[in-house]
Amino acid sequence: MNHLTHTKKFCTALALLAGTCAADAQSTVTLYGIADASVRFTDGLNASNAAANGSVTAVSSGVNNTSRFGFRGSEDLGGGMAAIFNLESGINIDTGAQANATKFFDRASFVGLRANWGAITLGRQTTVLADSMGPVDPLGMRFAGFNPNVSTATLNAHGLGIEFGPSGATSGAYRLDNSVKYAGKFNDLTVRAMHAFGEQSGKSSALSSSGLGVAYQTGTFAATLAYTDFKSATDLQLKAYVGGISGNIGNSKLSLTYGSHEAEVSGTAKTKQTVLGLGGTVPLTTSMDLILAHYRVERTRTAKADDGYNRSVAFLEYKLSKRTKLYGELDHTNWQTGFVAAGLPGSGNGLSLGLMHTF
Repeated sequence: MNHLTHTKKFCTALALLAGTCAADAQSTVTLYGIADASVRFTDGLNASNAAANGSVTAVSSGVNNTSRFGFRGSEDLGGGMAAIFNLESGINIDTGAQANATKFFDRASFVGLRANWGAITLGRQTTVLADSMGPVDPLGMRFAGFNPNVSTATLNAHGLGIEFGPSGATSGAYRLDNSVKYAGKFNDLTVRAMHAFGEQSGKSSALSSSGLGVAYQTGTFAATLAYTDFKSATDLQLKAYVGGISGNIGNSKLSLTYGSHEAEVSGTAKTKQTVLGLGGTVPLTTSMDLILAHYRVERTRTAKADDGYNRSVAFLEYKLSKRTKLYGELDHTNWQTGFVAAGLPGSGNGLSLGLMHTF
């Protein structure tokens, strides 16, 4: 009963907040999100899309685009300046659980100022690597948990087992806590700079990160480049680069990307991973798109054999409306010997049938 009462109070407060914002033309708060769920069939992959023996059928969240909800808002301060904020949380539609068990607003949590000179924001934010990859990724950042440009090139799941930068996790560094970011757009050119403080006593550089990015984007062409340096709590270093181009050929869109990072995983060992991506989007009708992508991932480790994998992914999307689409997804992965544990299959296949709604 107490839980129900608290929920009602929370909903009432949101309704009052929305009413207040609607009444004040100089201040806005928007509730937004994505609800994405699919039935996924895999062979050689488990429900988490890792290599595994056998086949699995499961309801999956976020195959097309990560399920989430959030609040964003701004207040006009006059003179062309505005205060802005964004709070965003990932959710698993299949279970209703938080995507991140330790961070409620795991996807975004920042406040800042915006004017004609750009925006300065403080909090938990995506790195400039992630910002730069978005406009040029062949899949348009779809299937984030399976897309090598998201997981490896932009470090969402780098697999290094070390926290690089203040990400709050040893599994990836796609978003960083304690960060200050500048983003300025000047006609078709966007420049970004970001620094995240490690906040380690007596070690100013430990667990910190700094990055720079630049992007040129018109209605039919995009080119991006970014670099970020990360430190661990013991001052091990990770250096990462991403870049890509994307352009229209008739009604179709073609994209080419490259990402590389090298990490010190101990005082004597390093791991280097590179990702090459190629693909694009072909509109079949006014309501249907075909998206095709192929990725090659290569890994080099000190005193170990080189390995990697090839992954091909295809999406067929049918727009029911501006906010709702049906989709089918097909993927195939070939792992090079040594990338997965002995006894696991050398290839995996997946098929997804899903629905995505944005609000």
